[in-house]
Amino acid sequence: MSRTIEFDKDHKVIFNDFRKVKLGEQADLVFADPPFGIDFKGNLLTYHRKPDALSYEEVCKEEYPSFTKSLLEWSCDTLKASGSMWLLSGWNNLKTVLDAVEESAFHVLNHCIWKYQFGVYTTRRFTTSHYHLLLLVKDESNYTFNKPEHYAEDVWDIKRPYHHGIRTAGNELPDELVQKCVATSSNKGDLVVDPVLGSGTTMKVCLRTERRCIGIEVNPALEERIRAKLGFHTT
Repeated sequence: MSRTIEFDKDHKVIFNDFRKVKLGEQADLVFADPPFGIDFKGNLLTYHRKPDALSYEEVCKEEYPSFTKSLLEWSCDTLKASGSMWLLSGWNNLKTVLDAVEESAFHVLNHCIWKYQFGVYTTRRFTTSHYHLLLLVKDESNYTFNKPEHYAEDVWDIKRPYHHGIRTAGNELPDELVQKCVATSSNKGDLVVDPVLGSGTTMKVCLRTERRCIGIEVNPALEERIRAKLGFHTT
């Protein structure tokens, strides 16, 4: 059952599967950090922490190709002709993601790498400490790109946040990372849509940077974390 929380006229969260949601306005930017598709259980075992992780809605490996295709099709339909999409992926399903992008109506403008400070310790292979960020555009000659610095490279060294003693969602992204994507590919007043909102980082960044935002999240158990992160507690 779909439910909507309106924080103000320009910022709202819809609790539903994005595939069941049709928005009334086309977006300038879609930012999506979808589930991993690797039987991820949240951050309990992965980060060797106490049982403080909120529930995590995973997509099974068998469904991941069709899920990714649906996400790309939905995002393309949701965007304006000049719109862009940031699509994030770990290395495990990167081939699936890249194959789906190639078959979509999007063009790859950049393939960026997020290098975080460390990953899970390993003994029989190299430790994974990076993430993939694909910048996709609908029209290669018409899109927003606010160059973040004079010599803007495609490898970003940004620390991963750890919130000790706080019940968090699995793999919450750094505000700095999301803000760099949002600031690069949208302008003040633009509409940013996150179809897999998670803990609400995209919404938080949009509030801070004067972008409008619609977040869609399938997992209603994250409402408490979203409200806390945005400073809108339940009354």
